[in-house]
Amino acid sequence: MAETIYQGNILYSTSYDELKVIPNGYILVKDGFIEDVCETLDEKHKRIEVVDYKDKLIIPAFSDLHIHAPQYPQRGIGMDCLLFDWLNNYTFPQESNFQNSDYARSIYAKLIRDLIANGTFQLSLFTTIHYGACDTLFRMLHEAGLYAYTGITNMDRNSTDYYVDTTKDSLEKTERFIQEHQYSKTVKPILTPRFAPTCTKELMLGLGELARKYDLGLQTHLVESRAEAAWAKELFPEYASDGEIYEKCGLLQGSGPKIFAHVIFPTDTEERILKEYSGIAVHCPDATSSITAGIMPLNEMHKKGVTIALGTDVGACHFMGVYHQVARAVQISKMKEFYEEGQKRIMLANAFYLATVNGASIFNRIGKLEKGYRFNALVIDNMLDEEYNTSLSDALERFCYSGDDRNIVARYLDGKLIDPEEVYQRLVNIRV
Repeated sequence: MAETIYQGNILYSTSYDELKVIPNGYILVKDGFIEDVCETLDEKHKRIEVVDYKDKLIIPAFSDLHIHAPQYPQRGIGMDCLLFDWLNNYTFPQESNFQNSDYARSIYAKLIRDLIANGTFQLSLFTTIHYGACDTLFRMLHEAGLYAYTGITNMDRNSTDYYVDTTKDSLEKTERFIQEHQYSKTVKPILTPRFAPTCTKELMLGLGELARKYDLGLQTHLVESRAEAAWAKELFPEYASDGEIYEKCGLLQGSGPKIFAHVIFPTDTEERILKEYSGIAVHCPDATSSITAGIMPLNEMHKKGVTIALGTDVGACHFMGVYHQVARAVQISKMKEFYEEGQKRIMLANAFYLATVNGASIFNRIGKLEKGYRFNALVIDNMLDEEYNTSLSDALERFCYSGDDRNIVARYLDGKLIDPEEVYQRLVNIRV
């Protein structure tokens, strides 16, 4: 059994409000799992190799529960648009390129390299309607060893004529994808209706049947904007809200995770559904700021018992690092508190918890640096100034606000040191 001790300044979340800090502590890792976390070493530890990271930070790897993988090339482009103009003028034309599997391989290899470089090891990704490209992404995620959910994106109406499926084709491709992608221990299929307005009732009911048949989870967008929510109710007048469409059509019957991106304007029905079905509302601060959709009532939803995680929503977000979303979540919560009566801001510890513990909750024993958890961790070149009496929590905050991938000096996935460039070279050689 491989055993290693890692020494450094250990920081991780123990609760929504508490950040655990162990200065110059030790993490004993055996076969990819944490065996012990301690402040000093016992005599029994003396025989084990110690990797000393000195004054650097050791933190959990990040989880990003809302990524549009095919939008990676358009990040930072079209940011002056509102949602529907952005989709029609930039997103749908870009995503249609993924009918070319060679193009998909090139883009997805770069995407995964960038995810690993920025310390994102657990994720949920949208794809496109193209089977070959979706298969390529799944196999690349598996090869990289990342923990992920992904699936065929379903849309059979309200898109461009060059980028839309028939109901029959969408359901058939989805079922084939489910059947042919059961081999990975770390990457799993998930139902992925883009959002209610791009899906007919027939398609939604068909996806509900697949949820029951294969016991699958769901990822989609929910009440992302007032216009989207109103449009969903117009197209599905028999249902009381955006969220009820998924519930009544049976898409919440599987045991897999239920991931709802944005959830900016939730009604009582949406909040009930999220709690009743153990759903996760994914806050994407940069993205919703860029397309002016709104700001999630994060603190209010948390107090009501809704589980919240963070996402980049690349490409509506221009930067891959989830740690920047930790900072943005705090920033825009202050704006919401300032402009909306009764709203309260969040603190860095809250946002860091969402990006690590809550985001990893759909995976197995990931998100904390405690005994029994997988050692999915990052070593951060500490951002302390000699001229300023910076605490370790200050250093974490500075990394979230002003750091980048160059500050991540080591990355551990299931206890193994990984290099984004080495992974990239393996991925570009995968056959499609």
